[in-house]
Amino acid sequence: MAQFDAEAAPDPRPDDALLREAIASGDPSRAMPALAGLRKVPEDRAIPLLLLGLEQEAFLVRSLACAGLGVKRSEAGWLALERTLQHDGDANVRAEAANSLASFGVERSWPLLRDAFAADRQWLVRCSILSALAEQPLMAADQLLELARMAIADADGTVRVGGAEILGRVVREGDRLAGAGDTGAAEAGRELLVGLQADGDHRVVAAALDGLQA
Repeated sequence: MAQFDAEAAPDPRPDDALLREAIASGDPSRAMPALAGLRKVPEDRAIPLLLLGLEQEAFLVRSLACAGLGVKRSEAGWLALERTLQHDGDANVRAEAANSLASFGVERSWPLLRDAFAADRQWLVRCSILSALAEQPLMAADQLLELARMAIADADGTVRVGGAEILGRVVREGDRLAGAGDTGAAEAGRELLVGLQADGDHRVVAAALDGLQA
């Protein structure tokens, strides 16, 4: 994932016009330090420049702009990240957009990320969504099970590993995640993990066995 790191900018109070020129230059070696330096810039100044970064051709620049919009959160940033997740042609950028959208909170991001996971077949995007949501404390058991079921049906072994790891969390924490009166989540997760022991990818089998030891 792109690192939105202020240390790349030598000037703690950069001139906005100079930052804009660097970001729009088409040169990642200039644009990326300028974007990284926006961490120390107030949101009202930083967000328009991050949005400008999303318009650039270099995917590294767009990825870093996505990372910045996950830190400098705003309604305009959410809408831009949503468009990027759904329409950007580079999987690296879509993955970074997914990660930043999760930072807006599970309640808002879950429906969008669930639909993006179902629609986007790129393993990198799917793994980013899994990583962003897997350990979110506010994810409910039924949400985790839904995400895991989609993941373990994927043709890519790395995605299936991520699904198995989520099932391991459901097994460990299912009763608490499911809420009062519903104790079936852990058992459902366990049954799915048992099935994954026959998976053709040894990494998936290992993740399933780890989950069953909970």
